[in-house]
Amino acid sequence: MNIIVLQHIKIEDPGYIKDLMLADGLKLTTIELDEGEKIPENLSKFDGMLCMGGPMDTYMEKQYPWLIEEKKKIKEFVVELKKPYLGFCLGCQLLGEVVGGKVVKSNPAEIGIMDINFLKVKQEDKLFSKFPDTIKSLQWHSYEVQGIEDNNDVTLLASSPITKYQIFKYQNHAYGIQFHIEIKDTTVNEWGCVPEYKKALEDQLGDDALKKFDKSANDNMKDMNNYSTILYNNFKKLL
Repeated sequence: MNIIVLQHIKIEDPGYIKDLMLADGLKLTTIELDEGEKIPENLSKFDGMLCMGGPMDTYMEKQYPWLIEEKKKIKEFVVELKKPYLGFCLGCQLLGEVVGGKVVKSNPAEIGIMDINFLKVKQEDKLFSKFPDTIKSLQWHSYEVQGIEDNNDVTLLASSPITKYQIFKYQNHAYGIQFHIEIKDTTVNEWGCVPEYKKALEDQLGDDALKKFDKSANDNMKDMNNYSTILYNNFKKLL
């Protein structure tokens, strides 16, 4: 199976899910958009697409002009080709914009290990039916998707007290996940080196927040890796 991975900063890759894909022998084609790599013209050869997070926001098309083409390619893959898609954080927001929503500033930003609450409809979902009703996961975002309530092809699966669209799906093959289920035990410290992430973290949680955040993440790592495994094994069935 051939998976295309859209990345916006090298350190933000599919993490634990990447390890699972490589162990299964899946072929990964990684496009590092921030380094000028281009998305292939022919997307039909790919069985699935993963779109990761990044320090930029969806509206920053002047600073990051490749966002324009990326949105077109995501729309082609998801809406026209109807192929399986997983979008995390920025990747979630890009999907939300592609299917007619808007991306707005969160009030406040969500940063930390926080609760994600599933709706009852998740019991019938192909990816999340086996998840507990509430899970803890890593949040690190200042923007979120809104305005997709009127799209009959969109189903809301999970929310948090601050962000309504923590997980949503478009039809039954494309999923936006606002939080970071894919993290590994090295993730927080690596992301803490990115100036935009570090500033958002300290603005929200104060000085010396990184050490506390890393401990909190590692205290919940076993569960988060288990959720990643369930998600990945179910996503494979869509491919």
